[in-house]
Amino acid sequence: MSTEPTSIEGSVTPPTSIDSENSGVGASSQANVTTGKRKATSPRSEVWSHFTKIINSEGASKAKCNYCQKEFCCDVKKNGTGSLKYHIGSCKKNPSNVVDPSQGQLVLPRNGVEGGEGHISTWRFDQEACRKGLAQMIVIDELPFKFVESEGFKKFMFVACPRFHIPSRTTMTRDVYQLYLDERVKIKQLLRSSCSRVYLTTDTWTSLQRVNYLCITAHFIDNDWKLNKKILNFCPISSHKGESIGMVIQKCLLNWGIDKLFTVTVDNASSNDVAIGYLRKKFNPRGGLVQNGKYLHMRCMAHIVNLIVVEGLKEMNKSVESVRGAVRYVRQSPARLQKFKECVVMEKIECKKMLCNIPK
Repeated sequence: MSTEPTSIEGSVTPPTSIDSENSGVGASSQANVTTGKRKATSPRSEVWSHFTKIINSEGASKAKCNYCQKEFCCDVKKNGTGSLKYHIGSCKKNPSNVVDPSQGQLVLPRNGVEGGEGHISTWRFDQEACRKGLAQMIVIDELPFKFVESEGFKKFMFVACPRFHIPSRTTMTRDVYQLYLDERVKIKQLLRSSCSRVYLTTDTWTSLQRVNYLCITAHFIDNDWKLNKKILNFCPISSHKGESIGMVIQKCLLNWGIDKLFTVTVDNASSNDVAIGYLRKKFNPRGGLVQNGKYLHMRCMAHIVNLIVVEGLKEMNKSVESVRGAVRYVRQSPARLQKFKECVVMEKIECKKMLCNIPK
């Protein structure tokens, strides 16, 4: 019995659908092998759901925002997607960033933060309020203005508050100066409404750059019987002469609208006697002094004590110099310092303090 197939001799059985698919895959893979190019993959970053990748006239890759139509550089090797992520959170036309301004959020009380203690309050995003808070942080923490342009701060703000538009350091400089002007107006109103008399403390010194500086601090009690301390001026002066100091203090008081003085506390320098005499001569005819300025001049007690200590140490100067020399000898070499520590252990000295330089 014959086992040959019943199909007509010479005919070719057509390939099935599976065979055709396999043949197509094989053809494409063969084409990729011959050309040496990888198959194009779709972008994996989530930012591309908000951007459209385009090629400009110069042939550079650009990312175009789907909401505000702004273009950004997006070269894989040079730029990355960091700027694109930042723009998504700050784009004003992004629907996810559009929040009803009348809808507030609950803020829990926080200890150690001014204005954060007490009951629960509401919060709404305010660009101007955030800029003011940032300026206050720059002043309180004594940070440089370029801090706002640091990469770490930008990343933190993108996570904490993506809607906040970070200002440049030039803008931050203006914000800090405007903060000073606002505080100046508040202090002037406080001095005018809640203060009868002001007593001052002032001091002068010379910096390493040989520049003379003067600081004037006002102390007063307001209507709520609270003691206030405000720095009125910090400025360079021409010299340490008494008349120059008196003129700067007088000009400062006139700018702040202060015409009633109680006392002025200064150190025991002879130039300060001349400065107090100048102020007494200028303010006494206006009736701004108590008892015609009899108690205007107050001498700094800390400076008097310092003078007494310095004068007393002169009597034992040789002993102090000997101790200072011994300390300097031990600290100049690590081997000597280690030997000194071994001696401390041998003598069973329980004091944990180490040698320190004695200032002259």
